[in-house]
Amino acid sequence: MKIFVALALFACLGSLAQAVDNEYCQNTVITACSSSAFSGNSICNARFAGIDHIEPEIQSYINANLAKSYDYLLLATHFNSYQKNRPGFQKLYQGLSDRSFEDSIALIKQVTRRGGIVDFNTRHESSGSVNTKRGTLEVDELHSLALALDTEKQLATGATHVHSRATHATDADRDPELAHYFEENFLGKQAESVRKLSGYANDLAKLMKVPDPSLSVYLFDEYLQKQ
Repeated sequence: MKIFVALALFACLGSLAQAVDNEYCQNTVITACSSSAFSGNSICNARFAGIDHIEPEIQSYINANLAKSYDYLLLATHFNSYQKNRPGFQKLYQGLSDRSFEDSIALIKQVTRRGGIVDFNTRHESSGSVNTKRGTLEVDELHSLALALDTEKQLATGATHVHSRATHATDADRDPELAHYFEENFLGKQAESVRKLSGYANDLAKLMKVPDPSLSVYLFDEYLQKQ
């Protein structure tokens, strides 16, 4: 009887050890060596920590940056026309468009580096999604600055949301590496952009408090060209 109990206990321990081994890439690779091709088991990838939890949030933020890049490009085109002829404003919005596009590319690389896949065929939404609803972009100089300021605040809020989800999630979903990435590459940069555009909007609003503000707008555009 004692021998039977011992054998049963040994069998249970063996099954438990095998179940634990199945959670590691090493065991998967050893199994795959007996077949003609590696099966690509999901354990053998670059995913770890909370990437499964954070990936939809980052996808949503990538989509937002691409949409805002397009909106900024429309603003740049609007002020580059012969009717408006505002090269300073064109330079400002072209720069913001390029930055948002480059941020999207950098985020795509970051997701794939962590074993994720960016799927543009699926719309990802989250509680921190950036509003991408478009209004008219054929606006005057002051209203364009207000629109850009709202956009930068939305992008800053989106980056803060991703950072918060990566930092304050449960132990299994927490991802310090992604939190650090957003802190280093987005939070400070977005805060500086909000500060700069808020200063521009307030300065131009004060300059336009005259009966004919056309000269003020012209001089302000000259100032933007030098930035």
